[in-house]
Amino acid sequence: MQTNRIFGLDALRAIAITLVVVSHCTYIFYETTENPMIIGIRSLGAIGVDLFFVLSGYLIGGILLKHIDQNRTSFKDLIRFWKRRWLRTLPNYYLVLLINIGLLVLFAEQLPDMILLYIPFLQNFTVAHPDFFSEAWSLSIEEYSYLILPLLLFCGLQLVQRHQSKTIIFLMVTLALIGFQYVIKSRFYIDADVSSYKDWSTMFRKVVIYRLDAVYYGFVLIYLCRLYPNIIRNYDKLFLTIGLLLFGSTHVFIFVFSILPQTHLGFYVFGYLTLIATCCALVFPAFLKLKKQGWFGGLIYFLSTRSYAIYLLNYSIVLLSLQKLINFEEMSFSIKLGVLVLFLVLTLIFSNILYCYFEKPILNYRDKTYSKSKITSK
Repeated sequence: MQTNRIFGLDALRAIAITLVVVSHCTYIFYETTENPMIIGIRSLGAIGVDLFFVLSGYLIGGILLKHIDQNRTSFKDLIRFWKRRWLRTLPNYYLVLLINIGLLVLFAEQLPDMILLYIPFLQNFTVAHPDFFSEAWSLSIEEYSYLILPLLLFCGLQLVQRHQSKTIIFLMVTLALIGFQYVIKSRFYIDADVSSYKDWSTMFRKVVIYRLDAVYYGFVLIYLCRLYPNIIRNYDKLFLTIGLLLFGSTHVFIFVFSILPQTHLGFYVFGYLTLIATCCALVFPAFLKLKKQGWFGGLIYFLSTRSYAIYLLNYSIVLLSLQKLINFEEMSFSIKLGVLVLFLVLTLIFSNILYCYFEKPILNYRDKTYSKSKITSK
């Protein structure tokens, strides 16, 4: 499974999961805080998830374009695409969901009322995600992204025969869905009562119907990379510079002028997340040129291949279990550092076990059953 990997994409995946885990590390030291630096570090987790969204869209969009290239656009091919996708995401998800339920029983806590909605990923389709298994919010967004757009795309592809027209259908469906998202977002802007960043995050940022476009920006990115390969390749450093400057200046602007959701909701509903997705997309060309080097390349590969397991386990399973067993608030700073090391070590150990003995065998089965020689997948 390693031979066909693109190192630059592995690096982006490793960066994304590192940002998520680092943001969770702060809860060992501060359960709640008004410290701007800690709040800033915690926001890195959200950036990491947005990077995951764009990366996932880039990869899956590329797979759909390969379907078009190979004229594999029947509904039978669509079902095959979904099966490969589901074998990638669902086994880990349902296993960790069961582990979370088991931990609730172990710690004698009540199961959430919406527990059954986690099975079809409906727990945050139109409402805020429950506290239980909080990482699942992003998985719901991805799953419905890959149900809705491919279905509409394959329906549209039945209407045309020429390859060039089919690739245009890909772009048209993607842009139409992104545009429709802004119509839905406008309803939130008109109706919502947002009094804090947390309100905006739980009521908007983590709700499926408002965030499907987060993945579709990756579709646009792969389309542009294929349409203008020379420009993408020759100006990669310029795109990287623009992306980093745009990211930095956006957050400096937010900090200096106190741009908050409760005072500037329009910016956070229509602009901020699109800017973040754009910044993420702009760094891709430079990363695609990266080559694996030495032990660092091995570390990147390790984190990348285990990133899904790390994402599912690090917070709800490892950190929250430690919080129930250990009272962080009564600890000295030096002891908290020890807990931090324990958290990271346990996360890596459990994630490696999940990857090696559950996730990877299923992926091997998937690739054997649905051969990569016909179509590649994530």
